[in-house]
Amino acid sequence: MSASRENVLVQFTNCRLVRNHQLVKDDLWIRNGRIINPEPVFFDEKNLAHKRFDCNNAIIAAGYIDLQINGGFGVDFSYDTDTVEEGINKVACGLIKTGVTSFCPTIVTSPMETYHKVLPRIPETTNGAGVLGVHLEGPFINIKKKGAHPEECIKSLENGFQGLMDVYGSLKNVKIITLAPELESSENVIKQLTEQGITVAVGHSMASLKHGEAAVQNGATLITHLFNAMSSFHHRDPGLVGLLASDDIPKGQTVYFGIISDGVHTHPTALRIAHRTHPQGLCLVTDAISALGLEEGIHHIGQFKLEVKDSMAFVAGTNTLCGSIAPLDECVRIFRKATNCSTVYAIEAATLHPAKCLKIEKSKGTLDFDSDADFIMLDDDLNVLSTWIDGKCVYCNNEVTKKTFSCNDSVQN
Repeated sequence: MSASRENVLVQFTNCRLVRNHQLVKDDLWIRNGRIINPEPVFFDEKNLAHKRFDCNNAIIAAGYIDLQINGGFGVDFSYDTDTVEEGINKVACGLIKTGVTSFCPTIVTSPMETYHKVLPRIPETTNGAGVLGVHLEGPFINIKKKGAHPEECIKSLENGFQGLMDVYGSLKNVKIITLAPELESSENVIKQLTEQGITVAVGHSMASLKHGEAAVQNGATLITHLFNAMSSFHHRDPGLVGLLASDDIPKGQTVYFGIISDGVHTHPTALRIAHRTHPQGLCLVTDAISALGLEEGIHHIGQFKLEVKDSMAFVAGTNTLCGSIAPLDECVRIFRKATNCSTVYAIEAATLHPAKCLKIEKSKGTLDFDSDADFIMLDDDLNVLSTWIDGKCVYCNNEVTKKTFSCNDSVQN
């Protein structure tokens, strides 16, 4: 059977697909980097697969999506400003081993020149996980909840949207902006950012619930790392945490929230509370730093030195947590164990939910027909067996699967 390189039809058999919020015993078909409906192929084209792979009953899910990652593998996106392209590519290649096929490189609060230098140089393509756009976490945050953000670089919003643009220089390549909704002029800024297609997140904040509700009414749709760097829940004013159960959210609007289930940042009980309160909005994020994938020692996050010790990362010389060193596949496993949620839900919290948050669920975060062929194979313990991007196997975790799937080589060859 002959076929052009562009039209090779590939069938994955003996697998369980995460589809329609359940595990379905079915085959997966891909062609030209897309997941396809096989029925027209059979009945209209009368074609059979050019290549077939037995998946040995593996779970196939959409590739993981990380909405907040500051760096990894020795790279810090806010510090290594002279090697932006190389740094992002290095992290992108490292992430595929953890099942991540798309991510938002995150720039923490930084000097103005950092934004002007970094944002124009974000690469559109990499040799690994795809870049969805930059997440700008700050500098328009509350100084009282600065966390590992340098105080001298924090800005107000007193000059409104123009002041924001002066700091960033451009919104090119920007996908998410985290700001504190209690800041002066924030409502108008949120509205204008939303009109430009930016996902606005609220975080690093002392906001009341009313501040949070006003932000959502003006277009904000995401809470940055729930519970961390925000006012604690209080029964008379639950703050931003209260958005999970607010009855003053626009009809049809879902408030999404990132949550770090690395076993350090968020207690298992807090994970369970968030999951049971607002399951449809939960998005697992890593908030990973340059020390991801490295040994303990001194590293960087933005303008700060950080120290990794006892499997935790702190601003050097302090007890202030400053990001995670757990990869997203580990966060998925920890979350499933902590909440006793279903396997499918744990996977969708790192796939479908973040895709919906960014309004890209037609192409990412799903195995629906005509979506991108970015997917992962998992065992029942949710260990990553292989990672596929654009219909190509880009990572296998052992020699057996590598031989089976010709990893690092397009299935369309």
